[in-house]
Amino acid sequence: MDARAIIAKLRRGQVPDAVELRWFADGLADMSVSDAQAGAFAMAVCMGGLDSDGRAALTLAMRDTGAVLSWDLDGPVVDKHSTGGVGDCLSLVLAPALADCGVYVPMISGRGLGHTGGTLDKLESIPGVSTSAGDGRLRQVTRAAGCAIVGASADVAPADRRLYAIRDVTATVESLDLITASILSKKLAAAPDALILDVKTGSGAFMKTADEARALAQALTETANAAGCRTTAVITDMNQPLAPSLGNALEVAETMRVLTGEQSGPLVELSSALGGVVLADAGVAGDVQDGANRVFSAIREGRAAERFGRMIAAQGGPLGFVDNWARFLPEANVIREVTAPADGYVTAIDGELLGLTVVRLGGGRQVETDPVDPSVGLSGLVRLGEKVVAGQPLGFVHAIREDAARQAERAVLSTITIAGEPAEVPALIHERVG
Repeated sequence: MDARAIIAKLRRGQVPDAVELRWFADGLADMSVSDAQAGAFAMAVCMGGLDSDGRAALTLAMRDTGAVLSWDLDGPVVDKHSTGGVGDCLSLVLAPALADCGVYVPMISGRGLGHTGGTLDKLESIPGVSTSAGDGRLRQVTRAAGCAIVGASADVAPADRRLYAIRDVTATVESLDLITASILSKKLAAAPDALILDVKTGSGAFMKTADEARALAQALTETANAAGCRTTAVITDMNQPLAPSLGNALEVAETMRVLTGEQSGPLVELSSALGGVVLADAGVAGDVQDGANRVFSAIREGRAAERFGRMIAAQGGPLGFVDNWARFLPEANVIREVTAPADGYVTAIDGELLGLTVVRLGGGRQVETDPVDPSVGLSGLVRLGEKVVAGQPLGFVHAIREDAARQAERAVLSTITIAGEPAEVPALIHERVG
């Protein structure tokens, strides 16, 4: 076999067989496949697609390029993954809340991809926190805190690590097959007993329509359940940011306001809903509602915050972070108010453009080697359906330079539609699959 033959087969609309896909995955991992060939493979899959058998074969082949973990703990192991959105710091809330409910959460997460933020980048805005962990360190943190949020180690799905970075810079992110293989090759390598998937749909998601999100949810759940991991997907709305802030340190600040009881809203609602499903699937809760109630209590009563603090300390962060979190997070040099140009109602928000605005401020990567500035982003953003008057703040830009702040201000104004009559606000949770 060789890479060119496999790429040519995809170009002709044919699906490589399991042996060919395993060969290509091994080549990604051991570098015998070049960057150019990896990019061509990603584009061919993005344009032509795989069938369900090919998708499952690629997923398992990528998983098996590295180690598959095993656990010896006194409770079930569960995990959560989001397909990507903006203002989505849900993992930082849900992981410690689940850990308080009697399960262990070794969460292998990723960095920013395209216009979406990355959980690892957010955590690393906390001084000292390390998201690099080998198997031994991951086990140690998980046992000590009940949860850990780390990047895939060199031993976990190395084929995905390489392909993930290439997809980010070759406009091949929006592929159902590659998203499925990327997510599940890492998640299945962590060997959870149950997995909850947050599949986003809307302007800030990769899957813009409900049909696209449903197709991805079905692909993910079918592949994961066939591999022996009890998996459910919940399709959730991303027609506006989940939290009112975008940017790494700013989203950690939103997380802490939720965990310390300063505010509630969509983050608490969605954490409870997803947590209820995975606790029921893991056999810890009597049913989904019982699980949701447990997660809600863990957040509102401060126990999830205590777990979060233990996780941060175990991963190298400040011991007193939860008690004095604001002083640890970096702040941007320039904070610029974005004001409403007219009276009316917020009827639409272009989440993808908001995310790209944060990337251009330096809060994400335009090429894979770009450094990330944790302090920049957007905060205080208005919500769909909100009534505004001319001159009222629509949000705030956090930037390093005045010129960057002015450019971001113009971009934010172009993302928010204000009309004379209110429009229907989509429900946060659309449906459950699996």
